[in-house]
Amino acid sequence: MKKSVTKAPLTTSSSRFTPNKKFHRALLKPMASTTFSLSLSTLASSTAYNSGNHIPTISCKSNEKSSLCLSSSSFLGSRLNVSRRTSSANPMSMRNVRIACSASVLLSALLFDCDGVLVDTEKDGHRISFNDTFKEKELGVTWDVDLYGELLKIGGGKERMTAYFNKTGWPEKAPSDEEERKQFIASLHKLKTELFMALIEKKLLPLRPGVAKLIDQALEKGVKVAVCSTSNEKAVTAIVSFLLGPERAEKIQIFAGDVVPRKKPDPAIYTLAASTLGVDPSSCVVVEDSTIGLAAAKAAGMKCIVTKSSYTAEEDFLNADAVFDCIGDPPEERFDLAFCGSLLQKQYVS
Repeated sequence: MKKSVTKAPLTTSSSRFTPNKKFHRALLKPMASTTFSLSLSTLASSTAYNSGNHIPTISCKSNEKSSLCLSSSSFLGSRLNVSRRTSSANPMSMRNVRIACSASVLLSALLFDCDGVLVDTEKDGHRISFNDTFKEKELGVTWDVDLYGELLKIGGGKERMTAYFNKTGWPEKAPSDEEERKQFIASLHKLKTELFMALIEKKLLPLRPGVAKLIDQALEKGVKVAVCSTSNEKAVTAIVSFLLGPERAEKIQIFAGDVVPRKKPDPAIYTLAASTLGVDPSSCVVVEDSTIGLAAAKAAGMKCIVTKSSYTAEEDFLNADAVFDCIGDPPEERFDLAFCGSLLQKQYVS
């Protein structure tokens, strides 16, 4: 029979606590050795959020003979470790219980993809800049909307052009030597980046709804914020600086372009971000807009929220932790920082 306790007197400043009688009786049950590790965060969904007291109830798994349920507002932002060892011959006493609590912020970092997440840049930003580059270099190449949508399955602009030319044939002006072709692609991408940055500096492409709001919430709560993108670092920096403003930009770390040798869906860029920021991947939430970005985030061991963009609306996001059309600003807000934090709860209940 399951026992439950509410409001057990627990504090985060000490590794000891005094259980009430009800809690004591719940533990006086024979069972095999069991270890629990729990971390709780503020709940934010409409079905699991008490706006008055913010009191979560978490049930932890045990063997079929018994289970332990804990509920207390004092658990918020804390990690609770419970170890207990008993045998059927020796009923459990409080000497067998070790409980350690440490105050911790569950959500350590909020990581954003850039294109399609911060700004819906692909169709009327990057694609236009690629086409202007091809036109200026007289390559006789044009990427229409549908073709570019297919090319977006390849992470990275240089990689995208290389794959396209390998499939359709290289322009006459392109060199035949493989190393020289790499330099040729690099020069095209440099020009494309300059043209794209000009669009951003003119603020012709706006931030997506809710982006600034969510970043402000994270920075206010001390949550680290970074942008992790396969796009050129200068282009990403321009978006962050010109559209989010210098005050936010100086607090946001950027990981972009060739900072890692393997692009998304490889998790390298998210793994690097977590390592550099000094946070555990399991305490990070990523906001992505594509299946390759989702795959990279999940492979890095992170939670991932998808905000669909114009090119990714029909993609399969089955593995995402949540999917929305955008982040959204009030009164059309879809989610906030508290919701991001709530996604981390379940992984700590074992």
